[in-house]
Amino acid sequence: MENFTFNSFTLQLEGLKVSKYSMYPVFLFFFLSYLFIMITNVGIVVLIFIDKSLHQPMYLLFCNLPVNDIVGNSIMMPRLLSDILQPPTEHFISYYECVVQAFTTHMFGTCCYTVLMIGLTIRLNRCRTRITNPYCDNPSLFKLSCESVVINNVYGLTFTVIVFTGSIGSMVLTYTKITVVCLTSKNKSLNSKALKTCSTHLVVYLVLLISGFIILILHRFPHYSEYRKLSAILFHIVPGCLNPIIYGIQSAEIYRSLSKLFRSKKLTPLP
Repeated sequence: MENFTFNSFTLQLEGLKVSKYSMYPVFLFFFLSYLFIMITNVGIVVLIFIDKSLHQPMYLLFCNLPVNDIVGNSIMMPRLLSDILQPPTEHFISYYECVVQAFTTHMFGTCCYTVLMIGLTIRLNRCRTRITNPYCDNPSLFKLSCESVVINNVYGLTFTVIVFTGSIGSMVLTYTKITVVCLTSKNKSLNSKALKTCSTHLVVYLVLLISGFIILILHRFPHYSEYRKLSAILFHIVPGCLNPIIYGIQSAEIYRSLSKLFRSKKLTPLP
């Protein structure tokens, strides 16, 4: 029988179930992943701002991608790393900190419908204190309530479907137009560049799409909670690691700028 504590401001994160033997390898894996994400994404942002040749609309817009990865992972990973090294009985988080984490987690994935969704969540009274996830997201928050969450589920799923449908629709339209241009164009260089850009973009998009769907589906099946927790963490880590590699290093201009930067450091004489 579950104990109920109404509107408590102290919540308990369930976190990942790791044994004392796997605790440090798991911590090391996530720590190195977070370190890689921060170094590569911060590096790309700094490079774009210090290299005047990259001060173009395309690269300034591209800055949104690493900044989003930095913010999204910084909200989740430090807390996760801390919890891995602590016993499950000490995984406490304040309700408002949890709300902020849930907001930024959803902002990391989609920004359009988060505000209304978190407004719908705060209105609920809470009778539970256990967050059945390694970090806070919106479904975990409204599972704290003993009230009907039909509106939350309908709203969340409806707008998720709208966002995904609109996103997939625009992707299909865009790639169809690009394919038509490539088929009708005789410029091999242009076709090669378009194919390279589109294929890398598609890889990252599919990773986000598949992992997002897995999390949404597994939230409806509590007995697969461990798989859902892992998918939720990978939703942050995998794109954060892939984006700077696929978009940053694959970009000829950024690659040239990096090469120039490292060559200049090698040629600088020691004092």
